Amino acid sequence: MTSSTFNIVHHVFFWLKNSDSEEDKQALIDGIKELGTIEQVKGIHVGLPAATEQRGVVDGSFSVTEMLIFENEADEAIYQSHPKHKAFIEKCGHLWEKVLVYDSRSV
Repeated sequence: MTSSTFNIVHHVFFWLKNSDSEEDKQALIDGIKELGTIEQVKGIHVGLPAATEQRGVVDGSFSVTEMLIFENEADEAIYQSHPKHKAFIEKCGHLWEKVLVYDSRSV
C-alpha cells in the first residue's frame, strides 16, 4: 500500500449506548464489515480497544472503531451517499450514543 494509491483514511470511533452488550457490539461489527464490500472501499480495519499501556494520550473509551481506505476524496464522497452506507446507518444507528469521525489525507 502506497500513499499515492490510497490517499484518504476515514477513521470512525463508536461508543455504544449499551456498552456491556456483546450482541449490540457484534451487530455493529457485522454492519461495519458489510461496508467493506462497497467498491470504493480499498481497505478496511474493524477493531476494539487494545489492551496497550495506559498513558495520558491514549483514549480507549470507545466501543468499536472502523478505518476505511479510499483512493481519493471523490471515492469517499461516493461512499457517503452509497445505499449500503445509508442502510448501515438505518440498521445500526440506534446502537450508538456517540460517533467521532477523523478523515485524513496522505502527505
